[in-house]
This record gives sequence, structure tokens and C-alpha cells, in this order.
Amino acid sequence: MAYIWWSLPLTLLVFFAARRLAQKLNMPLLNPLLVSMVVIIPILLLTHTPYEHYFSGSKILNDLLQPAVVALAFPLYEQLHQIRARWKSIISICFIGSVTAMVTGTAIALWLGATEQIAASVLPKSVTTPIAMAVAQSINGIPAISAVCVIFVGILGAVFGHTLFNTLKIKTKASRGLAMGTASHALGTARCAEMDYQEGAFSSLALVICGIITSLLAPFIFPLLMQMFG
Repeated sequence: MAYIWWSLPLTLLVFFAARRLAQKLNMPLLNPLLVSMVVIIPILLLTHTPYEHYFSGSKILNDLLQPAVVALAFPLYEQLHQIRARWKSIISICFIGSVTAMVTGTAIALWLGATEQIAASVLPKSVTTPIAMAVAQSINGIPAISAVCVIFVGILGAVFGHTLFNTLKIKTKASRGLAMGTASHALGTARCAEMDYQEGAFSSLALVICGIITSLLAPFIFPLLMQMFG
């Protein structure tokens, strides 16, 4: 497959420039991922560059995603003493959060007139992309639509999550991290890791647990929702 040499340096330049701008201005809307999309997509359209060519040129970044996710286990390991002491609460929170995310998203989609296939694609919106795509495929959804929903939800959490926590005066690091990881998966976790080391640890824990819970429960919850709202 053809590729363009400038896709990798363009991606890195835009991302780090956006990150520096976000740190300098301290504005949640200037999320580096969101800014990168806003800048790079028009460039690809103006230059008539196929996405496949752009992706091939910067594929190394995609390959680094897996070790980057694995690296989230390190802060998790350092918080094991707190996790052992609170494991019942953590499991309960992640279970309730996962079920709520699946039920509300799917129910709203069906209420708005979505087809069964679209509703199945929306259901795993609050887990990381590879899990969401696999879950969507297992319940006859469209993995590509699930991936878009995951990105959208992740950006919302990364941009507005901490503002909401502050407004509601939620200050406990464990609570903030678990909420973000449950609702906004890897993007929310990355934001938590930037804000506070301990928040990032609990967010990465919720990311993993919610992914497992969603994978196990989705094939059972979706048919029930279709009977209720379909």
C-alpha cells in the first residue's frame, strides 16, 4: 500500500504543538487529540490524500498503542495496596458503571429510532477500541461505528470530565480515576495520568475491569434491551 512520508512528522508536530498549547492556556477544549483531528483532517481533504495512505505512513504510532496500554499497568502495580483494601468497592463501581453505560447508550439509540445493528454498535461505547469492536461484532453491530462512538465518548470525558468533577466537588483521587476509566476508557485514563499519578492508576484499573465486564455481559444485555425497547 502506498504511503506518504510526511504523515508521521505531521502527526507528531500537530499533536505536540496542541499539547503544549493546551498546557499553556489550560483550556479543556484544547484536547491534543481533538485539535489534531481538527487540523489533520482538513489537510488530508485539501491535499486529496486517502486515509489509507496517511495511515500507512504513520502506522508505527498505531503499533505503539499496545505497549502504551500495557505500560498503564505500572502505576496500577504501585497502587496494589490500596486496590486490595478496596477491591469490593472497585468491582461494584465498575460493574454498575459498565451496565449503566451499556443500557443507557443502547436505550437512547433505540428510543431515537436506531436500527438493531446501530444500537448494537453503540452499546460498547465506553470501553477501549479493540474490545468495543470485538463486542460489536459478537452482537451483530458494526465495528467501525463502535470505534467512532468510542473516540467520541473518550474525547468528551477527556475534555469535560475534570470540569464536571470540580463542579460536583468530587476530590477523591480514586473516585475521579474510577469514574473516568469507566466512562471514557483509554482517552480518559491518559487525561487522568496527566493530571495525577494516582488518578491514572485507578482509571487504568477501571479501564481493564470494565472491558472484561462489558465483554462478558454484552451478549446477554443486548437481547434483553431489544425486547424492552426494540
